[in-house]
Amino acid sequence: MKSASFAAVIIVIWALFGFLGLGFSSVSEFWAPEAVSTIQTESSVTYSYDRIEEVKKECKAVLSSASELKPEDNRVDSIERYLFVDNGDWSQVKGEAPIMPLDVRYRNSAPSTFYSVPNQEGDPLNLVSFRVTDVSLTHRSKNWFSLSGMLNLVITINGEFADYGYDGNPEFRFWPGSSQLAIPFQGVYTEAAKNGGERVVCMLGNAMLPARELNAADPWEWVNSSSSYDNDRPPLLQDDRILLVLHFPKTFNLTSRAIRGEMRSLNPKSNQKHFDEVQIISQLGIGSSSFYEFASEKLVSKACKPYPYNKTDSSLMIPGISVYKGNRFCDILGEVTRNQAFTVLPNWNCSGKDEFCSKLGPFGINKEINRTDGGFKGINLYMQVVKCEQSNVHRNATSARVSAVFRASPSSEYSYTSSRRSGIGNMTVAAEGIWKSTSGQLCMIGCAGIVDPEGNGCDSRICLYIPTSFSIEQRSIVYGTFSSISTNPPTYFPLSFEKLMLQGSEFWNYFQASRPSYSYSKIGKAAAILEKSEEFSFGTRIKRSLLKFPKLEDAEDFEGSLSLLSEDLTLHTPAFPDSSAPNPKRPRTEIQMEILAVGPLFRRYYSRNVSNFSGTEWETGTAYLTKAEYTEKQLLLNVSAQLSIPGMEYSNVSVLFLEGYYDQRSGKMYLVGCRDVRASWKILHDSMDLEAGLDCLIEVIVSYPPTTARWLVDQDAKISVASQRTDDDPLHFSPVKLQTFPITYRKQREDILSRRGIEGILRILTLSFAIACISGQLFHIKQSTDSVPYVSLVMLGIQAIGYSIPLVTGAEALFKKSGSGSYESSYDLENNRWFHILDYIVKLLVMTSLLLTLRLCQKVWKSRVRLLTRAPLEPHRVPSDKKVLLSTLAIHLTGYVLVLIIHSRRSSQSSIGTRGYSLIRENSSVLSEWEAELEEYVGLVQDFFLLPQVVGNLVCQIDCQPLRKLYYIGITLVRLFPHFYDYVRAPNYNPYYPEMYEFVNPSMDFYSKFGDIAIPMTAVVLAVLVFVQQKLSYEKLTRSLTFGRLRLLPSASRMYQRLPSSSMAFEAELASGVNCSNASNEKEQDLE
Repeated sequence: MKSASFAAVIIVIWALFGFLGLGFSSVSEFWAPEAVSTIQTESSVTYSYDRIEEVKKECKAVLSSASELKPEDNRVDSIERYLFVDNGDWSQVKGEAPIMPLDVRYRNSAPSTFYSVPNQEGDPLNLVSFRVTDVSLTHRSKNWFSLSGMLNLVITINGEFADYGYDGNPEFRFWPGSSQLAIPFQGVYTEAAKNGGERVVCMLGNAMLPARELNAADPWEWVNSSSSYDNDRPPLLQDDRILLVLHFPKTFNLTSRAIRGEMRSLNPKSNQKHFDEVQIISQLGIGSSSFYEFASEKLVSKACKPYPYNKTDSSLMIPGISVYKGNRFCDILGEVTRNQAFTVLPNWNCSGKDEFCSKLGPFGINKEINRTDGGFKGINLYMQVVKCEQSNVHRNATSARVSAVFRASPSSEYSYTSSRRSGIGNMTVAAEGIWKSTSGQLCMIGCAGIVDPEGNGCDSRICLYIPTSFSIEQRSIVYGTFSSISTNPPTYFPLSFEKLMLQGSEFWNYFQASRPSYSYSKIGKAAAILEKSEEFSFGTRIKRSLLKFPKLEDAEDFEGSLSLLSEDLTLHTPAFPDSSAPNPKRPRTEIQMEILAVGPLFRRYYSRNVSNFSGTEWETGTAYLTKAEYTEKQLLLNVSAQLSIPGMEYSNVSVLFLEGYYDQRSGKMYLVGCRDVRASWKILHDSMDLEAGLDCLIEVIVSYPPTTARWLVDQDAKISVASQRTDDDPLHFSPVKLQTFPITYRKQREDILSRRGIEGILRILTLSFAIACISGQLFHIKQSTDSVPYVSLVMLGIQAIGYSIPLVTGAEALFKKSGSGSYESSYDLENNRWFHILDYIVKLLVMTSLLLTLRLCQKVWKSRVRLLTRAPLEPHRVPSDKKVLLSTLAIHLTGYVLVLIIHSRRSSQSSIGTRGYSLIRENSSVLSEWEAELEEYVGLVQDFFLLPQVVGNLVCQIDCQPLRKLYYIGITLVRLFPHFYDYVRAPNYNPYYPEMYEFVNPSMDFYSKFGDIAIPMTAVVLAVLVFVQQKLSYEKLTRSLTFGRLRLLPSASRMYQRLPSSSMAFEAELASGVNCSNASNEKEQDLE
């Protein structure tokens, strides 16, 4: 008795902790690494300038040409900010003494858990960084002072490296694909008048150099003989005879921007520590554009006078488009160029020689670029270190001065590293120019590589525009060209580059005041596709009359209605090849279909104050109400979209520009597609049907699922892409047919978002009803105390556990808790006060249900104890749940094993779509298959809570009514309501977050639609059995189930024969220990 009370107290305390949110959720979660604040203490580095005399000796040549320092040159903060190199280039003169090795043995291997090598073709990158770590004004003279610095040399083929050595210690690290050497230096800072004025740093370093072998043919033999993971302790040699000299220009401008340097060994060549001289070249890096000074007006006028440059060449200007002329040009330019690459367009209209047409504009020779043969596939162009100063000229006219560095990058180069490199070479063009709002043209002079102070070598003109009008052939938010200033003959064919518009770009709002527009030009061809593809049949007419598809809806204005439709037509979803596709074995992909324009609406509608209409034929600002009937023309909407299909298998159609019709009656788009083709310039030149370099002979049909009758029709969209070219055309490609995962429209997503509130209210109502049922049972045992011992403790225990689990683990009571990736989190519903109030009310009701159930357990337990005190010598005559517990466990264990077997068989025979869902569920949960099934089966055990009572009634051979009808029928209804709700609501669930369904999980076998019928029927059968057992005595029930000599139930037993009662007065609080009247007769002897 004491143990039972103690256990009850423990359960209550545990539940209270869960209710108050005090934990017990997960030990692993509490000790998660991300929950522990990692405190990193930087080691205090003491800089000693004990080698000053040695520095003065080795830097004698530098000090001899040093000029006297001015007082303003002694500012420590300016020195530390100014003297730095960020990802510059370094190289060694070819010789016999390389400075460090590179492990490339695993270059062509698959990525590992410990390393990845994405660069499979390009040459290794030699990157160098330098920064000043300390400036000492105590060690100085009139023309120099002391400073310390750290130099990092890196060789990498994967573009990734860490910054070791910033604690001031020399070290060498290398791993597959990367090597890094950190060298601390101390030396002097001086200034010199030569080269137009420069700052010079001369320093001595201390390094831990990797030891070379004596074999000059293979100096790094130990690298090849070691394991890829045993390189933590390479053979090293300490060397303090290293001299570094860096030259920084005092003024950074177009012709004076190069940072030069050399690092050489002071050891003799015979010494093993000697290495070949290291040459360093760099320029202003990321975040240092403020150091640039505009001082090249004469050179700019060479390329841009008269301004604007108006040569009538289609490759240099975009005919018939509008460009940005607003006062936020510098803001837009900064946004579109920040760590983002431009796309280089092929020389599709070049008609010269191969060497001329395949050249990448003003950029130098690169073997990877040459292999593209003028198609420039995968070539990126970065606009770095952009400095833009905009000022008002007069009234509303503005102008800007702009400087930048253009860097070309082959496809094999790691994009993150490319965007942050600062070296100067044949792949860089420094530029400076002007922009004026009167024309919207940014005209710049371009200087390739390193040029002299007079600007010899600055022979390129760069024209850049920010378009504000768009079409299927013009999807660029930035368009620019490189052209040769010298025209007799030009040194290269004009090179074009662009940046396509992106979804959700922050800088898009800058265009609002400029009223961006879209012009439809392929509607006629789209009409031909519609006429060819549209089916006119009796079935089609019935389908259109029964099913509804995304269409214009009532809204505050017409623009808003178009925007809502645009949202429904946008697709961001996984897809897999349609079963009717020519190659159905293609892998799954993630498609993105952005709607750019619908009717007169261009882009999405965000503000009522600014119109996004591309025309004025529609009136805005008035409420838009749909009509009962529309003409056929009104039901067809012009639409423009951009379809992205990633994956090597879909490289031919990776990005498609689409334009055509959307039919609101059938939910289909009939579109003309254009793609940016990449092939040899000769193939492109011979393809005379290209439009602005685009292949527009593509037919695309997109079919959307209906918004109504979702239980009758598949909820996936279908996309068909086909080339209209002949099979022998080099630009022809095989048809692509894709089928998406089930999609949800805007209103259905709103239903998902609001379902938590609705289900919270339903949860409160069902729990309140459950409390009423339990309270009714408590009143029942007060009036019928003789039946209390025959209430099954196993049944009550199952219910108590069901109420305790939500309080302890935080799961939802009665229903399955939503996952962390649900839409609620995406829309910050977790922070909604209303939902918090609902959650607390639910927890309070669950706590009440638990306490009332524990009170029932206490009454039943004490009533049995009283019975035992009446007959201490006959404990077998007191009801016991031992057999009930064993029988219930055996039944449920058998059922769980059967469920695992059935589920495994169904999983092995699942279709492609089913495997897709399983994969998503696997990625969103860490549970194994048997754990997930067990989690669901626990809910099934709670649904069958009457099973122990049915078994107990048979064991005890009752002749009374332990349970009130309101109790066992009411609780059964409470348990079955989630299944009924799941069955009647829309069956198409969200495939991306299957765990968010709080009632039941429809992906499980026994919580499928079949389960929503079979489980309630079984629960109802159990309730009927309890009713029959309590209505009829065991003796009558036995006789009813006896057919001749066949007896389905055993004869009545003497085990539970009624115990005599000492008094007819019973305690009001507890059962006195009396057995059911007439509950057990003498056991009849079977004489047959």
